[in-house]
Amino acid sequence: MRRRFLLLPLALGALATRPATAALVPQAPAPDFRLPMPDGRNLRLAEQRGQVVLVNFWASWCGPCRQEMPHLNRLYDKYRSAGFMLLGVNIDDDPKHGAATAARWGVKFPVLLDATKTVTRQYDLGSMPATVLIDRDGRVRYLHRGYREGVEQTYERQIRELVKE
Repeated sequence: MRRRFLLLPLALGALATRPATAALVPQAPAPDFRLPMPDGRNLRLAEQRGQVVLVNFWASWCGPCRQEMPHLNRLYDKYRSAGFMLLGVNIDDDPKHGAATAARWGVKFPVLLDATKTVTRQYDLGSMPATVLIDRDGRVRYLHRGYREGVEQTYERQIRELVKE
């Protein structure tokens, strides 16, 4: 059985309607990537090994992303001293717009810019926002596609579980 996820077609172009794939599954190694931050420095996922990492894919045009940001900021503030890192991968076509939106929304965690959608395609999550929780060994542990109110409680439970391991 094939499932399809519908996205905003104008926003993601060729990624608009894709079949779900098993490319990213729990317990598999998280695909490594290197992306620039608004200040021009690059950040590589593999450099975060040893920490629990939440990677959140978001865009300025995504209403649920805006709704989710204050919750992500709170989780970042609460758990970063416990070996937790949160990375926000912005997929706006114009990286300046993504960086400006992150500043306007008060994003506290590192924002990475994926204007070419290279990492977004690599992770192939099929919805926006999308969140991946990665353990200290670099393995995907949890996948969340889309956002619904209250899912931040699930994120928090999963983060607590992983930082205790």
